[in-house]
Amino acid sequence: MTPPRGKGHQARKRFGQHFLTDVGVIDAIVRAIAPRPGDNMVEIGPGLAAMTQPLVERLGRLTVVELDRDLAMRLRQHPQLQVVEGDVLKVDFSAFGSGLRIVGNLPYNISSPILFHLLPFAGQVMDQHFMLQKEVVDRMAAAPGSGDYGRLSVMLQWRYEVEALFDVAPEAFDPPPRVVSAIVRMTPWAEPASLDPALLEELVQVAFSQRRKLLRHTLGRWLESRQYTGEFDLQRRAEEVPVAEYLRLVQNLNAAPTV
Repeated sequence: MTPPRGKGHQARKRFGQHFLTDVGVIDAIVRAIAPRPGDNMVEIGPGLAAMTQPLVERLGRLTVVELDRDLAMRLRQHPQLQVVEGDVLKVDFSAFGSGLRIVGNLPYNISSPILFHLLPFAGQVMDQHFMLQKEVVDRMAAAPGSGDYGRLSVMLQWRYEVEALFDVAPEAFDPPPRVVSAIVRMTPWAEPASLDPALLEELVQVAFSQRRKLLRHTLGRWLESRQYTGEFDLQRRAEEVPVAEYLRLVQNLNAAPTV
């Protein structure tokens, strides 16, 4: 059983549109989100409202962010939806208030930029549930020592507890994507490490720039250029270093006196 497709609307490749149609999968996602009446929830990319409708039935009201003008016009006909038409990468999520719950089937072509765009707003977020390419979810939730562990893992795990929930087959969509999808839950840490996000991003980018080399060849030179003389084991590859050690190094860099 599948909900009806919106008449007359063709999926647009430039928007990365793949519409979720499998009722069983939709139900599983909604149960994982567990919406409650009055929750302050925002859905990114509602599309043809396959997930929007069961969510708003439980919430009472729902804010949606939709780039596609035709879909936004259609969504505005729903009396329980507040529609924000525009590019999610330009949306100021602080305007939605605190206790924010963010959900969505994210466009796979810009999923990482969306995740990084949301990082600064994590302090007002209760949780996030997203459908993403499984490969991206694996990287987000990866543990040190695995091939999937990288820049995305460190940046997101600094701010969130990341939990991969379940996979979704291509057949659950119309049109089917060429990849397997997955649902991820992101819950902000109550007390994340206090640090300079830009410095962490620069450090992690340098560390993972040449994954196969020991860190003394990449991060070591970067630390040397900053005249850092503190302790940090550079006789490892970037993927062997736990998130907590990267965070501590950034804090030490901020605390180190400038010469």
